[in-house]
Amino acid sequence: MGKKALIIGSGIAGLAASIRLAVKGYEVAVFEANAYPGGKLSQIEAFGYRFDAGPSLFTEPQLVEELFSLAGKNPGDFFRYQKLDTVCRYFWEDGKRLSAWSDVDRFAEEVETKLGEPAGKVREALKGSAFIYKHLAPLFLERSLHRLSTWTSSKALRTYLKMGQLGLFSTMSQANEQRFDSPKLIQLFNRYATYNGSDPYQTPATLNIIPHLEFGRGAYFPEKGMHDITLSLVELAKSLGVVFHFDSRVEEILVEKGQAVGLVSGGKKFPAELVVNNMDMVNAYRTLLRKQKQPKRLLSQPKSSSALIFYWGVKKVFPELDLHNILFSEDYREEFGHIFKKGTIHHDPTVYINITSVMKPDDAPAGCMNWFTMINVPNNQGQNWDALITEARKNILAKIHRILKTDLEPLIELEQVLDPRTIESRTSSAQGALYGNSSNNRFAAFLRHANFSSEIKNLYFCGGSVHPGGGIPLSLLSAKIACGMVESSK
Repeated sequence: MGKKALIIGSGIAGLAASIRLAVKGYEVAVFEANAYPGGKLSQIEAFGYRFDAGPSLFTEPQLVEELFSLAGKNPGDFFRYQKLDTVCRYFWEDGKRLSAWSDVDRFAEEVETKLGEPAGKVREALKGSAFIYKHLAPLFLERSLHRLSTWTSSKALRTYLKMGQLGLFSTMSQANEQRFDSPKLIQLFNRYATYNGSDPYQTPATLNIIPHLEFGRGAYFPEKGMHDITLSLVELAKSLGVVFHFDSRVEEILVEKGQAVGLVSGGKKFPAELVVNNMDMVNAYRTLLRKQKQPKRLLSQPKSSSALIFYWGVKKVFPELDLHNILFSEDYREEFGHIFKKGTIHHDPTVYINITSVMKPDDAPAGCMNWFTMINVPNNQGQNWDALITEARKNILAKIHRILKTDLEPLIELEQVLDPRTIESRTSSAQGALYGNSSNNRFAAFLRHANFSSEIKNLYFCGGSVHPGGGIPLSLLSAKIACGMVESSK
């Protein structure tokens, strides 16, 4: 019998951790409070429509493929995807429209033609994004920041020499304002702050690393939808002997003599040699580890933004829309000020529309589209969400009417809603924040919880609320970092 490892939560990082530990020879069991796996990476099906419920952008597919390769499997036998020709389509109130082609030269030429910004500036901006990625990814994303060896490695020493060029001393918006003249292009590049729930007017310019993920490394779409990432990893985990316990909320992580020795679920004790927590770090300490020393500074950090999502079944096909679409607000600074300073929703929010039926026609009935319609909103601080949702819905529909010249209301035949309250209740995310602690200061990377406990031996952490951050790629890397610290049981 091998050593036992218990995973709390079947989000993308929990699934990756279960696979990595099974490959290391552990007997792995995953405990999930919901009746389904995937956490935010789940799906909704109703009346002939299918929606990916959470993350809609797929980058760094090699991080998923790596899990199959580790297990000696051919990734293509489980999971297939294709590269996008168009990363996103952008729309403004004055009628301007722009396609962000995945081909950098074509995108740069599109920007010059539509927005009047020289193509060379776009290429330089993306080269700068690649530069940040080259120097920061090996240090800040792929290794633990909480181990001395990270800071004394040769990669770290090379990075120290480039610190002035990595955007640590200005905000994202300041860097983009210095780079571009077109307000619309500044807004487009500022949008990348939302990829980890940040404010471009506060978050460091280091986050200009993100465009490289889309343009330099590519944006993709799983052939069966984003939820297929979850399903394929569950299938892989089961093939390795991982056992899943659904509808099994964990009540406590058991600690004896400073060491994690198992957990309690359904009033029953489950012993193990190690425990991996994929639950939101804040709620894990407040519930599962309530008897243990609390990292008060980490728990008290401001949280990232959240989301308000309308899942709409629409009885019309809009040929001008693609998989990813953005309808920009007129005043971006004011919009983020409402989210992060006022804790409310601006009357003119930026609207993101994800339509997987563009790529996967059976996600909607013939002649219809499945609209995942999202705006960025503050995390849950006790606001009157019912009133905010009603007002936001009206403003979103008005914006769509103005930009797409169509009254969408009579075309909506299905509607479901996800707001910060339900995000919190379904995924245990503190305050419904999508990405854990906020990244709105230059020290944010150092204010995320480590992938291990410094107080409790054999307790590890993965997922979007800990290092290196939220989103599918970083969550997968968190599992890789955490499991890389675990010795093989073979």
